[in-house]
Amino acid sequence: MNAVTVPVAAPSVTAGMPPHRVLGAYLAEARSECLRYMRAPGFMLPILLFPGMFYLLFGVVMGKSEGADAARYLLASYGVFGVMSPGLFGFGVSLAIEREGGLLTLKRALPMPPGAYLLGKMLMAMAAAAVVVLLLLAMAAGLAHVALAPRQVALLLLTGVLGVLPFCALGMFVGTLFKGQAAPAMLQLIYLPMSFLSGLWFPLSMMPRVLQQIAPVWPSYHLDRLALAAVGMGQDAAWPHVLVLVGFAAVFLQLAARRLRRHG
Repeated sequence: MNAVTVPVAAPSVTAGMPPHRVLGAYLAEARSECLRYMRAPGFMLPILLFPGMFYLLFGVVMGKSEGADAARYLLASYGVFGVMSPGLFGFGVSLAIEREGGLLTLKRALPMPPGAYLLGKMLMAMAAAAVVVLLLLAMAAGLAHVALAPRQVALLLLTGVLGVLPFCALGMFVGTLFKGQAAPAMLQLIYLPMSFLSGLWFPLSMMPRVLQQIAPVWPSYHLDRLALAAVGMGQDAAWPHVLVLVGFAAVFLQLAARRLRRHG
């Protein structure tokens, strides 16, 4: 009788490795991702400049005629607009380019902990989101004279840093669908309409009723409601918006992971 060979799964590269070395490997990958994007001004400058430019034009200049509430409102809204970008483009474009160039295949072959590559990108996006929010806070305080309590500053910063994660999941999914050259255009088709339809550029009350009714479809709407509550301009309960964002992130993360397993 012929012997039957039973395939045995290859052991994980972290099997038997001390916990501090596993953590060090994750931190090293995260550091390399952050340094790589900090050295790419073509990526970082638009992320920092666009929300700052919009807030300068509408939150600071127009806020002087509309009052402090307008500058405070737009601080939250343009903060969400700025936070979306590192999640969508930091994940989506880079993942599409790296898949197309074979870098993702190389990363999988390296003796590194599973998930370190994606964790590095996630931490990079969170760091970029924090910089965006801090920049807008500085402009709001120094130019628009928006007075925020320390608790409100901390809540807005926390909202931005954690709020980037659903857009990381969406960007990751788009990055698995399109090649490097097509991904930026497709993400722009998602980013800009979603921002407008969520009421980030103009208050929803100024928009047609049908757009107001469909606004809760977009994750940016829910993040905006949390940001407005953080600066004291929203009375919504936080947990429904948090649940929507967590569910959105989980769904698109699962879809992206399935695509990566099947298509690399």
